[in-house]
Amino acid sequence: MSDPLDLVFAALADPTRRAILAMLLEDDMAVTDVAEPFEMSLAAISKHLNILSRAGLISQERRGRVKWCKLEPGALKGASVWMQGFGQFEPVNLDAFERFLNAELPGETYE
Repeated sequence: MSDPLDLVFAALADPTRRAILAMLLEDDMAVTDVAEPFEMSLAAISKHLNILSRAGLISQERRGRVKWCKLEPGALKGASVWMQGFGQFEPVNLDAFERFLNAELPGETYE
């Protein structure tokens, strides 16, 4: 899968990855902080982060000995433009994305 749009939609298909994106709406986070709320290994979280990174939805950088993750908000532009082509969808923005995540993941707060 090398088409950027395919990579974005494949990354968004997983609820764990959507939850990670919602967490990163607030601020950059260390990988260990991203992993904390999930009941899975750090290796499994790293795989999710790599998928998000390959899709361009996040970037990762090493600061000293700690690896940090940052949301790349412009990465959803291609998906937004594609969906707008159907004439049934509003442009995607981060506020709407946050409301969507809050609705899809009840009990979690991303505000």
